[in-house]
Amino acid sequence: MDSFVKRLPHPHPDKIRWEVLGLAWLARARAVPIVEVFDHDERALRERRLITVPPTRQAAEEFGRLLARMHAAGARAFGTGPDGWPQERPGWIGEADLPLGQYSHWGQFYAEARVAPYVRRAREAGLFAAGDSKTFDRLCERLTAGDFDDDLPPARLHGDLWAGNALYTADGVTLIDPAAHGGHPLTDLAMLELFGFAHLEAVWRGYSAEQPAARHWHQLVALHQVHPLLVHTVLFGAGYADQALGAARIFAG
Repeated sequence: MDSFVKRLPHPHPDKIRWEVLGLAWLARARAVPIVEVFDHDERALRERRLITVPPTRQAAEEFGRLLARMHAAGARAFGTGPDGWPQERPGWIGEADLPLGQYSHWGQFYAEARVAPYVRRAREAGLFAAGDSKTFDRLCERLTAGDFDDDLPPARLHGDLWAGNALYTADGVTLIDPAAHGGHPLTDLAMLELFGFAHLEAVWRGYSAEQPAARHWHQLVALHQVHPLLVHTVLFGAGYADQALGAARIFAG
């Protein structure tokens, strides 16, 4: 069976284990196709080789439906990693640490584990001024107060769902390279919107058919983009800082 080896520059067994557990956790939802892992060691994963095909609206709409079902498989709490991962340890999103935890409310989780840690790192790197930090502080206050919470339970998220990790294949859109954790389902959709995805309107249509609440989420997309923009600020520098700050200002009050 044709395979592909994903190799890290240096041995990193924890990072390999994080990815393997995340892929297995998403696959157990029996919804969106997940790349199959054949074997792995402390530095590499051998996965099924994926052959991409041209995107279609039909495949995008089906992806939206299946993504909603994957999210509905749920998580133990907001902020928890995949089954088998020690919850006191962070995971990874790309090359950045991903704080984990167990939160009952999404807003508190997003403030404490997704916004504040990355603002602190960016501030220490000189990428945000003191006034910028105050904008994020106000946003975190609103998040912690529950201003953006709803009654949805924690969803089973891919967590790093940009187009490079959601590939159109003959089996449908297939997911790779997750930062899997429990969160709000809009977070995955917001990531798709942030960096662009072919036939995204059809993804939303399919998703909304399975989860009617999604029809009312568009006004909150930028809120869920604050975190990936902060991650990119920390990893790639000031080019993303203004975007992160602009998104935060919309909701900081």
